[in-house]
Amino acid sequence: MSSINTGSSAPSRFNLLSFKGSMKILHLSWGAFFISFLVWFNHAPLLGLIAETLNLTGAQVKTLLILNVALTIPARIFIGMATDQLGPRKTYSLLLLICSIPCFMFALSNSFEQLALARFLLGFIGAGFVIGIRLVSEWFPANQLGTAEGIYGGWGNFGSAAAAMILPALALFFGDGFLGLEGWRWAVILTGIICFVYSFIFYFGVRDTPAGATYFKPKSSKAMEVTSVGDFYLLILMKIPLFFALALLNWKLSPAGVSLISENISIIIYISLAALFVYEVIAAYQVNKSIFVTPVEPIHQYSFKQVAVLNVLYFATFGSELAVVSMLPLFFSETFDLNMVYAGLLASSYAFMNLLSRPLGGWISDKYGRKKTLIILTTGLSLGYAVMATITGDWPLVMAVIAAMSCSFFVQAGEGAVFAAVPLIKRRLTGQIAGMTGAYGNVGAVCYLTILSFVSYSTFFWVIAASAFLGLLMLFVMKEPEGSMAEILPDGSVELINVN
Repeated sequence: MSSINTGSSAPSRFNLLSFKGSMKILHLSWGAFFISFLVWFNHAPLLGLIAETLNLTGAQVKTLLILNVALTIPARIFIGMATDQLGPRKTYSLLLLICSIPCFMFALSNSFEQLALARFLLGFIGAGFVIGIRLVSEWFPANQLGTAEGIYGGWGNFGSAAAAMILPALALFFGDGFLGLEGWRWAVILTGIICFVYSFIFYFGVRDTPAGATYFKPKSSKAMEVTSVGDFYLLILMKIPLFFALALLNWKLSPAGVSLISENISIIIYISLAALFVYEVIAAYQVNKSIFVTPVEPIHQYSFKQVAVLNVLYFATFGSELAVVSMLPLFFSETFDLNMVYAGLLASSYAFMNLLSRPLGGWISDKYGRKKTLIILTTGLSLGYAVMATITGDWPLVMAVIAAMSCSFFVQAGEGAVFAAVPLIKRRLTGQIAGMTGAYGNVGAVCYLTILSFVSYSTFFWVIAASAFLGLLMLFVMKEPEGSMAEILPDGSVELINVN
């Protein structure tokens, strides 16, 4: 029998003002995530200027918004696998370096087709979030992990809000005609330069693990490992919504939607998605076929049911956040007859909550337990969206804003609580698990925004409330992470990593 080692623990103090050891890794990680979101959403506040420069139609502008998230779903799965195999340091550095190229392409585009291609490719940078989840989990013990992951997610996610605040001012500062380019182009170029430079800062500034620690890798990068036959079938089931969302995006871009692609190309994409799903099933079987013959030792088992529950919760939390951030300015404008500038300012309060809410969700999880925290926060977000569904023009505006901010707290704290639990399932699979859970957030956004195109604002909020309630019911089959998870060291001995 293999010998058993107790995993090393990390810092006893959580000093956010420090820039040494684990805290240096945390700061460099949320900085990378911040920049990835800054680049991912660098078009949103500049769309009016871009449309004016290139004479874009309203349908073309909406198409750019769709394309911006289209690639992120498969990208998060791919990046999760790459992170587990290559390590966060190389993966994040390469992602930032490579994605600076389509950023420059977008800035220098002179037609809608060029903009569309660049925006589609930039969807890949939205997968950067997954990398830091694995990196932070390597550097912090379980009793600090929720707080650290919450700070990483909350402060990094603020990059999208920073884009909205800073880039229009930069475009105005450069003005049209500076070196022959419009101001918005310079604003986007600057984000590309930041992305390119930071890829080197990150590469030379971080390590995958603390000195002396082992970076555990999965047995295969072809598919996620599971440890029981039942979990294998659940894994296949959980892949279906990912492909459904990609098919939905294809439908939106087809002649039945915004007509960016022809019917023939749309059919080819549908066939390709079906073929890819079959390949994924075969790959999953090849990686896990041994479990159909030989049961996995209890010490090495993990419950994929935990992953499935977290997927659904992130669908409801981050999925609804992406959808609501997209529609909230228009909701306030139409409901209370406000001009779009003022409505956008009020709606920004929803995104601003990220700075504190997500870290607080992680901290509460560390202090009071993952499952209990998720139950409370999921209940709050379900009720919060139910309240938002009742908002009408007869409400006092201040009460509507308070309702939106209160709902936002539960949504974003819930995101922090979800990723306080993700790294405690199976260490060597953390990137893949984070990739799938993160992808479910994007799937949620695609589904919610599609539903919004067919129903009223009130029904839209009720749908989110109902899906969150479904997640709440699923939470009762989730187990609180406890004890330790086992990983095999290169010498064949077993290391137990504490998850309490």
